[in-house]
Amino acid sequence: MGAELGQYSRSGRSAPCPVTHRPSEGSRRRHGTVPLLEAGDIILMEEFRVQDTTRRCKELREKGVLFVGSGVSGGEEGARYGPSLMPGGDKEAWPHIKKIFQSVAAKVNTGEPCCDWVGEEGAGHFVKMVHNGIEYGDMQLICEAYHLMKDILGMEHDEMATVFGEWNKTELDSFLIEITANILKFRDSDGKHLLPKIKDSAGQKGTGKWTAISALEYGVPVTLIGEAVFARCLSSLKDERVQASKRLDGPKMTQFSGNKKAFLEDIRKALYASKIISYAQGFMLLRQAAKEFGWTINYGGIALMWRGGCIIRSAFLGKIKDAFDRNPDLQNLLLDDFFKKAVEDCQDSWRRVISTGVQIGIPMPCFTTALSFYDGYRHEMLPANLIQAQRDYFGAHTYELLWKPGEFIHTNWTGHGGNVSSSSYNA
Repeated sequence: MGAELGQYSRSGRSAPCPVTHRPSEGSRRRHGTVPLLEAGDIILMEEFRVQDTTRRCKELREKGVLFVGSGVSGGEEGARYGPSLMPGGDKEAWPHIKKIFQSVAAKVNTGEPCCDWVGEEGAGHFVKMVHNGIEYGDMQLICEAYHLMKDILGMEHDEMATVFGEWNKTELDSFLIEITANILKFRDSDGKHLLPKIKDSAGQKGTGKWTAISALEYGVPVTLIGEAVFARCLSSLKDERVQASKRLDGPKMTQFSGNKKAFLEDIRKALYASKIISYAQGFMLLRQAAKEFGWTINYGGIALMWRGGCIIRSAFLGKIKDAFDRNPDLQNLLLDDFFKKAVEDCQDSWRRVISTGVQIGIPMPCFTTALSFYDGYRHEMLPANLIQAQRDYFGAHTYELLWKPGEFIHTNWTGHGGNVSSSSYNA
């Protein structure tokens, strides 16, 4: 599906459609599409950066033209059977396109369409961006589970395929788990498994990176998606890694001596707990963006939109919708009783997997950052007080006392410094 979905006239007159009535390329470059439109027309566009969508909404609103930017997810299967659609922009356009969008979108078992209005201006594209970031995280988490199964437990590909097939009948029921089972058992024309022949250097189109950049911009600790992006970057250093593998030593412990079946269940639980963290962080970013831009977002509705048609579709998303149905103002999924208990039930397994993986030398960037986030989030007191003291010591950046929030203080730590504090920035 291309970037330009089309144009729609709510007035009933025929609107110029870029598919059937397209000006010459030279004319488009000189004048664009806007001069061909009238007040009340609707432009539908797919997959642009949030800033571009917001700018287009504002510019076109001045001309009376309505702009809708819609995220689209589903890949080849979504194109054939219905994708997940995430429209946002000028809400005045939604009544005129709602029936079209929801009839085209994928449907869940209840018949509900995986499409609803997301929010103002660039909200639709922002939600799609976060969707793609979560997709990066899900894929990396599954890869880490695969790595542990292959290199610690010494499992064969058909055996791993069977396990992923069984996991797909549990809380991990999802499209990505399903296709992982299919990939693991797939054999090439020579009868050998195809997966071991594929170069271990992952590509990316940028949306995961955009999510990580947005997280940094808005100060939200979306650590798991960031690590998933960096894992792909590290994988691309194939030639360097080949050389490093010949020169850099790992731990002495290289063999697993525990109970294989029990450790396999530990991996499943670690994957589930880490997945919860990934989604919790993603919804944290959505909530912060809504505050930044003044969007009104239905978070439970977003989870419903992702339940079918898209790459991250899974039964798990129904639990997220339930959480926001119980509390529309939920600050973090981890504070919902269901997810709180789920993580607590997985916690021991999660820690065993990471400890064992670290001791044997298996890289687990997303498993480990997920646990670090959980431990950081549940701590009332973090060592950031030392960071504040350090910043004030070398740069007079000030600090707050616990019992005097909002009052910024500078200390003359050395006895020969000044009393002037910095106020130019607060990093």
